[in-house]
Amino acid sequence: MRIDIVTLFPAMLEAPLAQSILGRARGRGLVDVRVHDLREHAAGRHRVTDEPPFGGGGGMILKPEPLAAAVDALRAEGDEAHVILLGRPGGASARRWRVIWRRDRALSCSAAATRASTSE
Repeated sequence: MRIDIVTLFPAMLEAPLAQSILGRARGRGLVDVRVHDLREHAAGRHRVTDEPPFGGGGGMILKPEPLAAAVDALRAEGDEAHVILLGRPGGASARRWRVIWRRDRALSCSAAATRASTSE
């Protein structure tokens, strides 16, 4: 099984991924976990990946372009993949992402079922 993690802080994940059960599974080749730096897919000299929220307010919001570019680059490697976006629990867009994820998952499952039924 292969798991790709796209993050702004890849170095923070390397140590935890090398420890405990996941570290042993990686060592035995049972799981392939790869960590990717989101900034590699950002445009511009400073590789900015976030911006202030539209309409004001505190905090910063991830730009969709670098994230989409990262997902596209991983999908271009040829493997069929499921994308899981993690965000703040209970955030304003949490319900919307769950609906989109379910729809994407349902389409993936129906496509897999169609391939399986046509190959028999």
